Amino acid sequence: MKIFRLLVSAVLPMLCLSAAAQSADENAPAKGNFTVAATVGYNSYSNVTAQPGTLTDYSASAMSTNWSDKKLMVGFEAGYFVSDLWKINLGGGLNFTHNPGYAERPGTIDGNTPDDADGTIGEIPNYRAIASQYSCTYTAFVGADRYFRTGVRNLMWYTGLRVGMAYALNEQKADEWTSMGKSTAESWNLRGAVTLGVDYFVLPALYVGASIDPFAYTYNMTTYRPQEGLANLSADSSNFAVLAAPTIKVGFKF
Repeated sequence: MKIFRLLVSAVLPMLCLSAAAQSADENAPAKGNFTVAATVGYNSYSNVTAQPGTLTDYSASAMSTNWSDKKLMVGFEAGYFVSDLWKINLGGGLNFTHNPGYAERPGTIDGNTPDDADGTIGEIPNYRAIASQYSCTYTAFVGADRYFRTGVRNLMWYTGLRVGMAYALNEQKADEWTSMGKSTAESWNLRGAVTLGVDYFVLPALYVGASIDPFAYTYNMTTYRPQEGLANLSADSSNFAVLAAPTIKVGFKF
């Protein structure tokens, strides 16, 4: 009996320490955890270019919202676990570009000059104005995920919803006599998707994951105004996608 008691007294503390160590090694998320991840996936931004008001005819077409037409890009995703198995997400970004304009530099060639080598010898060509322009693009999304435990330690899969918007604006104005004022173009997307993914929590503060959208819908509206005072020229589109936007990510959990 004494030997049995000694064994029990020696083994029980070791079992307790082992259980505590296993609990400490548990990397799965818990309520109150924040996550920040770098993502690699399709480019979710919109883009558009204004049509300067120097033409006699204008046309419009909606910008492509097909994810397979987009190039890969690095983005970010932030999340907060409102419970052990529910997380809210948000992400996005902003770009702003300004291009200074330069006035035209007239040469000696006019509309009456013959369009051949002999007729333009000694003539100075015209330099068209460089339009002053600025562009602004942004994208943003919010979402919610429901996590599910698996039989593999620290590996969890999730399903959720994403709702997002992307916007692009380009304005141009050239300092030359043929210019008809400021030209503007706008494009915006509204997107909703069902997301399916998996996260593996490698360490208490590090995880890797991958996701895909089993179904996604995107609506686009693209609008041009070639010159001030004209009516808008618009085109729109609807895009339906299945197994869209595969994304991989590496993140940190706090």
